[in-house]
Amino acid sequence: MSCCCDQNDDESTLTTPLSSTSNLIVTDTNVTISPMNSNFAALTCGDTLRLIFEKLSLADLARASCVCKAWNAVASDDEMVMEAFMAPWKLLEVVGKPSSRSFWRDNGIGKFAISHRILRGESIASLAVKYSVQVMDIKRLNNTMSEHGIYSRERLLIPISNPDVLINGTCYIELDTYAKREVAVLYLDGNPDKKTGTLLNRMTSDRGKRRVIDSLKRSMQVDDGTAQYYLSISGGDPRLALSQFSSDLRWERQRGLA
Repeated sequence: MSCCCDQNDDESTLTTPLSSTSNLIVTDTNVTISPMNSNFAALTCGDTLRLIFEKLSLADLARASCVCKAWNAVASDDEMVMEAFMAPWKLLEVVGKPSSRSFWRDNGIGKFAISHRILRGESIASLAVKYSVQVMDIKRLNNTMSEHGIYSRERLLIPISNPDVLINGTCYIELDTYAKREVAVLYLDGNPDKKTGTLLNRMTSDRGKRRVIDSLKRSMQVDDGTAQYYLSISGGDPRLALSQFSSDLRWERQRGLA
């Protein structure tokens, strides 16, 4: 049984104001980062963004570039995009600049190829065995269905079956006249020699690009501007350009627009 004084003590305890806030420890783990607080400034600092973005894949970089202007400026930087392009394959360097930035959108293994100088007596079948790839894969990459057609060329592009060959390697971005698309080419015997370099310069010249565009114009039966547009959105790959054009044409016909 309690006395009256005990009851008064309880009431005084309940009504006693809290001490100064200096004695309180507030731990809020749900801090929201927004433009209304100081934490947001850290995510608009260029140096901080670079440290974060350099760990992202190409797809994640593309998403980050859509957030705001500050993020877009860092995520779209050529050096940042190139590093993300090389990272999965542990490449040492990529030499050259593609004709379109869309080249960097995809860094799948199909974007790379080995340059092989054709020697007398070699065939596509023998090269397929040497590099452990399928005969049809070599033919598709080089746009040839005939064995005899390879002897008029100085080299063939070989699809890469073992990604380990790219580790610490240097690839050269080239527009191959026969493949009719830009490829990141690996030279297993070192850098391109002078003769090959002259050939590559010719391939990447305006004349070489003109030939690709003219070929697309004939296949699509369109004007010059349309052919250039589809080539640019396909990353310089004429086959993808034709595929995209055919898809758009089917869509227009289904809706009675063509």
